[in-house]
Amino acid sequence: MTKRPVRIGNASGFYGDRLTAMRDLVSGGEIDVITGDYLAELTMLILWKALQKNPETGYVRTFLSQFSEIVTDCAQRNIKIVVNAGGLNPAGMARQIRAVAAEAGADLRISHVEGDDLMPKLHSLLDSGIAFENLDTGAPLADSDLSPVTANAYLGGWGIAAALRGGADVVITGRVTDAALVVGVGAWWHDWKRTDYDALAGAVAAGHIIECGPQATGGNYSQFSEITDRRYPGSPVAELAADGSFIITKHAGTGGLVSVGTVTAQLLYEIASPAYVNPDVVAHFDTMSVTQEGPDRVLVTGTIGSPPPPTLKVSMNSIGGYRNTMTMVLTGLDIEDKAAWAVDELFELLGGRDQFDSVDVQLLRYDRADPKSMVDATAHLRVTVKDRDRTKVDRAFSNGVVELAVAGYPGFHTTTPPTSAGEFGVYWPTLVPASAVDHIVVHADGNRETISHGDHEHSATAPAQREFLSQEADFGPTTRRPLGAVVATRSGDKGGNANVGVWTDTPERWDWLCSHLDVQRLKALIPEAAGLPVLRYELPNLKALNFVIVGYLGQGVASCTKTDPQAKGLGEYLRAVYTDIPDKLVN
Repeated sequence: MTKRPVRIGNASGFYGDRLTAMRDLVSGGEIDVITGDYLAELTMLILWKALQKNPETGYVRTFLSQFSEIVTDCAQRNIKIVVNAGGLNPAGMARQIRAVAAEAGADLRISHVEGDDLMPKLHSLLDSGIAFENLDTGAPLADSDLSPVTANAYLGGWGIAAALRGGADVVITGRVTDAALVVGVGAWWHDWKRTDYDALAGAVAAGHIIECGPQATGGNYSQFSEITDRRYPGSPVAELAADGSFIITKHAGTGGLVSVGTVTAQLLYEIASPAYVNPDVVAHFDTMSVTQEGPDRVLVTGTIGSPPPPTLKVSMNSIGGYRNTMTMVLTGLDIEDKAAWAVDELFELLGGRDQFDSVDVQLLRYDRADPKSMVDATAHLRVTVKDRDRTKVDRAFSNGVVELAVAGYPGFHTTTPPTSAGEFGVYWPTLVPASAVDHIVVHADGNRETISHGDHEHSATAPAQREFLSQEADFGPTTRRPLGAVVATRSGDKGGNANVGVWTDTPERWDWLCSHLDVQRLKALIPEAAGLPVLRYELPNLKALNFVIVGYLGQGVASCTKTDPQAKGLGEYLRAVYTDIPDKLVN
């Protein structure tokens, strides 16, 4: 007999997300399972630094506070909890959770998943011939000057499923894929097999949609004029059925919006190819159908899955050195001349640019002609220096900037007093054979279960896409307008790459978008992408394009010197840029 859909609510999209979201999710309506995603690439480096200060930590401490508020309710209502808050120390987190449950008098079984941490055997893996080539550059790790401090393989959902089948009430994991939290729950609830690829693919899509919490319910949504209830958005809930279809919704009475648009935005967030690779299945995002089923209820059906690859993605972080940034304020006329003088004078004081491993200078023009206020007359000169020697970029640098105060361009001041240097991290995405990674569940009774990576054929091909109108198609008279007049966007980071999803809402607009926005035009609209590789993918089922700008964010958020190091605003910039849009497409 087929079980009813399992109701899965996600209460965290990152380490630092709203603390009350988990309590609100439990108290706001019926739920079977709570998930929480806390781990980004940068988070692993943050947790490593915590671990250096206290070897008993290395996990997401805020989850302990969240759990203490809901432990009694979850025990009484049999609500399961599955989170990756274990970080670099899932066993330590599991011990803390047991203590919290015991203090609350709640009889809960706590299990954890481990094996993702490759640091204990990194050298032996290298000696065995695994090159850990960078996914973006192809360079082997040995050819870099990096010494990883974290190296975590992205595990799938079968360890979570095994823990739940073993009776766990709470499952703590380390680095699993964001979608694995939902995949594991679905596999347990519906008793899926490893070859139920379509069902697993649907679970991956559901997990990807809800992984960032309220981003699926109206947060960061470019068409925010559609949102009439602008209270803090409710956490997303996925009602996942046995065939992998699901409904995205939220608790009644909460803020935000669940629409085809908000769901599409999250489907396009931080992906590359529509063939979305996970350890358990490849989910083909260009096969699904997304429809509005009612107020705040969106149905997603038909996601096709195929066997996963024989490899697992690995997230490595290294300490790249130290950096310091100072921002000088430029006011009024001759902004470029003032900036050039400041840069020349500064590096004369510091002994030249070549004293540093890296120098980044950005002139940020906020000023305008005929200013009506001081703000209108202001620009920023942002200078960042990096070096493996901390002393070069510490107060010697920032004090040097301040020494220009009465000796350089008129109107000099800075946005901050002299600052000290801080460490920066370098992100290294790579692959490892799945067979080289242990996937282990430690059950509540202490028994250890090794999870097989499965026996797959690894021969999947993506479904064919339909033909589109040619570049030469005539859409009638055009007027220069912002691209956002007819499209929506969602952007984000994936290591050193930026992704920008672009979609629209009618077949005619889609035909125009697909023919108009090619790689060459995107590079013209985003000049910073001009010299970088850009990948373009079509998702006609979503009336969407996805672009990946390789290297746009350098070596990842912990190293990036851009003012928007996670490319969160890149999509909104693209919507603001003018291009020739057919008049008939504009309402």
